[in-house]
Amino acid sequence: MAAATGIKVPAAAFVLQTRKRADNGPVRFGFTVSKKVGNAVQRNRVRRRLKEVVRLADPIRMHSGHDYVLVGRQAALKLPFDRIINDFAGALRRAHPGALAATRDPDDRQ
Repeated sequence: MAAATGIKVPAAAFVLQTRKRADNGPVRFGFTVSKKVGNAVQRNRVRRRLKEVVRLADPIRMHSGHDYVLVGRQAALKLPFDRIINDFAGALRRAHPGALAATRDPDDRQ
């Protein structure tokens, strides 16, 4: 519930909520899908897809001492998985603007 008071980043398949904790412990994730999304089978499918997105995500974009909650939406059932992965990476960038620039190598130019 505390993450709901922090930053909210909407995407097509989910809403990412994030909040900095008082400690600098490991990243924590939570997942929630309301009954508006569908029956139990559909909600569990959305939750499984979101958990896999987090598992495959680049951990450098996640900040220690933060809690993240992914609120699943019905669109997560139909969107291509690659799109959800890209949306999650973008949501993390929007939740922590400028944070990745500090970790980049200055010689790494594109």
